[in-house]
Amino acid sequence: MIRPAPRMLALTLALFAASALLIAGTNIEGAALALPWAALALIAIADAATSPGARDVTLDGPTDVFAGEAARFTARLSASGDLPPAIDAQLEPDEGLGPAQAFSLTGRGAEAMGAVDIPARRRGVYPLRRLWLRWPSRLGLWEIVPRLPLERQLAVVPNIRPVSSGKIDVAVRSELYGIKENSAIGEGSEYHQMRDFQQGMDTRSIDWKRSARRRELVVKEMRAERNHQIILALDNGYLMREEIDGLPKIDHAVHAALATAWAAGIGGDLAGLYSFDAVPGRYIPPRPGRAAFPALRAHTADLRYQSVASNHTLALMNLGQRLERRSLIVMFSDFADTTTAELLVENLAVLGRHHVLIFATFRDPELEARVSRPAADLDMMAETVAAAAMHRERRLLLDRLGRMGILCIETAPGQLTSRVVAAYLKIKAEERV
Repeated sequence: MIRPAPRMLALTLALFAASALLIAGTNIEGAALALPWAALALIAIADAATSPGARDVTLDGPTDVFAGEAARFTARLSASGDLPPAIDAQLEPDEGLGPAQAFSLTGRGAEAMGAVDIPARRRGVYPLRRLWLRWPSRLGLWEIVPRLPLERQLAVVPNIRPVSSGKIDVAVRSELYGIKENSAIGEGSEYHQMRDFQQGMDTRSIDWKRSARRRELVVKEMRAERNHQIILALDNGYLMREEIDGLPKIDHAVHAALATAWAAGIGGDLAGLYSFDAVPGRYIPPRPGRAAFPALRAHTADLRYQSVASNHTLALMNLGQRLERRSLIVMFSDFADTTTAELLVENLAVLGRHHVLIFATFRDPELEARVSRPAADLDMMAETVAAAAMHRERRLLLDRLGRMGILCIETAPGQLTSRVVAAYLKIKAEERV
């Protein structure tokens, strides 16, 4: 595909103006007047025929990328002739990956190469539709604009970077087997092992019967109980589709939930998952954390974005009926109005009678900005007052949940994973489950 370049348009307009002046001021013959036009046509045809055309293009890059990150693709173009030094390019992905991304190719001979980053903002599998290119012809009379279809797909999957990098392993193992483990071993309720008594040990841990049989002092070491059930409850309603820091809230929650599931596996506990929106979604029963992790990751990767309001009453009632033993429930959710908030409090109170709850939600940066900004006029003052009222109601609700014994985490998305994992470890050390 070619189209006239600005140089061609300029020459055509100049020749048209010259022809009009000649026709108006002289009696020049039509054959003589046609000669410049014929010459321009021949030059344009020759320019188009001798200019290089696209033969083939390849797009090298990953097949999947973590949500919130960017996938880098390298485009390689081969042409029928020598290419110019710089070629404009535009990669057109699916709408779910955002707008087309412009970049440039560097030409050398009949080949050119360039790289482009595609940001991944939403989970799913998206096709990379086509690649647009543009370069000038040899004389600059035409713009060669090939549109090359691509047979590539990009899968955007939940971000498990903290898990794959070993960050969660280091944090959990430091907590369980570092300095704090010494305290947890001595104060736990599950038998761990027998050890010879050493100077400085608590004399209350001496097992006198075994010491009498062995005729030397031995102590019984206890540790925090394992095989607790950890249920990760994901609210997938429309409020969780709101984007914060470039990602929907549900994706931030998914990343934190997967990190917590991995931490549970290291800690010797069982991890399960429950998702809901207007109706209860899929329930994955608790299994050993590492064994359950692939299934949890696969389910969260297929979790669709919903546009319906969440029914907390139905969801939490259904979850309570599924659980046969006391569990730690980590619920990722959000609320916007007082009615939803009241229903959420009532149902969490019922669930909290038999289980340990962590309620994780997000700070609203836009709401906090409206509260703190100065009011320049009456309209801004009204917005500030309304925002302050909403912020106060939100704080009151979280305080109510805290007084009910529910651990509330309200934080920025970047700190959610560390806060939830730390809360899990604290509850495990205190043996509250």
